Amino acid sequence: MTERREFLTKAATVGASLVLASTAIGLQASEATGYSDELVDADGKYSAAPLPFAYDALEPIIDSRTVEVHYNFHHKPAVVAANKAEESLAKARESNDFALVKFYEKELSFQLSSHILHTIYWTSISGKGAEPGGELAQAIDKNFGSYAKFKAQLFAASMNVEASGWGVVGYHPATGKLMVLQCENHQKLTAWGVQPILVLDVFEHAYYLRYQNKRNDYLTQLFTLLNWENAAQRFSTLQSTRRLT
Repeated sequence: MTERREFLTKAATVGASLVLASTAIGLQASEATGYSDELVDADGKYSAAPLPFAYDALEPIIDSRTVEVHYNFHHKPAVVAANKAEESLAKARESNDFALVKFYEKELSFQLSSHILHTIYWTSISGKGAEPGGELAQAIDKNFGSYAKFKAQLFAASMNVEASGWGVVGYHPATGKLMVLQCENHQKLTAWGVQPILVLDVFEHAYYLRYQNKRNDYLTQLFTLLNWENAAQRFSTLQSTRRLT
């Protein structure tokens, strides 16, 4: 339990600006707040950052074995596969042989999206589930009518993702809208330009050991772990970026 208290304190300071915000202004905003997701290593290769908490920190809601398997056998392999896809595309350019370009482009989209969403997911589930406040709460009220209505939509969207995927809370800087989206697999049903600020993993590997096929039970418990402080920090960074453009 001590480890859980420590990670709950630290997790609010982990990541608020997604690497997708790749403009110079976006990078400056990220650096100014000190919150950025670590998706690559010093050599520019995709790399999974260490978990911001111990395997057993989410007990009893998410068991330690699920976290261990999820991180080591789902997140990390996606990183390896994303690097392999980029390396294969580089070889194709050098040889001018694009016979497998369709395969590797799809592979890069799938695996890199998995890496990005998992990186956000670990900080999304490191809180206490309290309702959001500040500018994020105001944006929720403006775009959804109330937190209760927003929560109901997020729960339903996540619950009803077809097969495997994610429930996503995202901000669209170009329009200034906060949105709830479904994401099938890791890369389908998105909207161009949307920046995720909080994600819910509804692949069965995220919950099957404890909840079997009861996604409803898993989501009900997962909402008690949501880190709205981290989401608010991500939202604030993106708001700053939008104001500077």
